[in-house]
Amino acid sequence: MYEAEKLNLMMQQYRLYAEQKDNFINRSFAVNRFYMCLVIILLLLVNITKNVIFVYALSLPFVFSLMGLGICALWWMNMDSYNLLIKIKFSKVLEEIEKQMPVKPYLMEHNAIDEFRENKKEFLFSDMQKVFAIVMFIIFLVSMIDELIPMILRPFI
Repeated sequence: MYEAEKLNLMMQQYRLYAEQKDNFINRSFAVNRFYMCLVIILLLLVNITKNVIFVYALSLPFVFSLMGLGICALWWMNMDSYNLLIKIKFSKVLEEIEKQMPVKPYLMEHNAIDEFRENKKEFLFSDMQKVFAIVMFIIFLVSMIDELIPMILRPFI
């Protein structure tokens, strides 16, 4: 009877941790949607406010571009943190719990994904999100430089 209770408790812990991992992943997607919306809004503001001076000859597009650079950097770091936590914290714990179980579904899934990745060189969704954050960072950087050059050259013209 003791082994059955131990196995039942282990299954409950495993189920709880797997649910927490799913909730964490869902929260990660929600955070990424937030950053994506914020970056798109800032990009629209950069384009809408062309030639609008903010203060001390700083244009609004320059300010919004600076904000966009910061947001993109935070977004990239946030995605990196979430991916690290998902891979190490949650995955490692589930693998350790599975070592004591007769069937190891998470480990089997993980091995199948690794095997699939070895045969195919493709981006993961998280990689695509990081690429999008980098592309947006570059767009904001170009926009900021585009606004900065006339501000620097204005005294000489």
